[in-house]
Amino acid sequence: MRKLTGAVFLSLDGVMQAPGGPDEDPTSGFTLGGWTHPFFTGDMGPFEGVISGEYDLLLGRRTYDIFAAYWPNNRDNPIGEKFQRINKYVLTHSDQPLEWENSSRLTGDTAAAVAELKRSEGRDLLIQGSSTLYAPLLSADAIDRLLLMTFPVLLGRGKSIFEVGQRPRRMKLVDHYVSETGVTFTIYEPNGEVETGTFATKEPSRAELELRERIKEGAW
Repeated sequence: MRKLTGAVFLSLDGVMQAPGGPDEDPTSGFTLGGWTHPFFTGDMGPFEGVISGEYDLLLGRRTYDIFAAYWPNNRDNPIGEKFQRINKYVLTHSDQPLEWENSSRLTGDTAAAVAELKRSEGRDLLIQGSSTLYAPLLSADAIDRLLLMTFPVLLGRGKSIFEVGQRPRRMKLVDHYVSETGVTFTIYEPNGEVETGTFATKEPSRAELELRERIKEGAW
């Protein structure tokens, strides 16, 4: 079975929109595109191994359109050459043609379509960009490894991989690294249901019980 990795450029406040350049994705008035650029050096930790490995791409339609407009004109870049050659699987409800070579359409329920793709023969899969894919795939435990590359910036607004309503999951940290420019690389794998507990060692006071009731009633 194919393995699926999600590799995400992320700000400290969880934004992943337009990391590559000012004009990459200005939707909803986003004006800080290219926010990762000042932090890129030759030292990019685990991402270097991921991006230089063998994989096929799994993309949402908007990221596909961005990549298809950019990378065919940049084949002299090793990443551009690879992206041109490998398969691109695109989750989309649109019937617009996929004109970039080696592109295939996936339709229907996101988690089900990706589960079927993972059962097929072929290279492992890598998500780049594609913020809308993460909530359903994380909820379904369909992402085998999540590489979060967190940059030391606060962006205030923008697209995120984390959505309200996402299924709660516990994750296991399997590797980490910090670059010389302060980018933290953390690799996680799914690790079952969220566990809860309490630090309380005594029965709650009357004041605490009354506060809990006010909270339940929405009067707090």
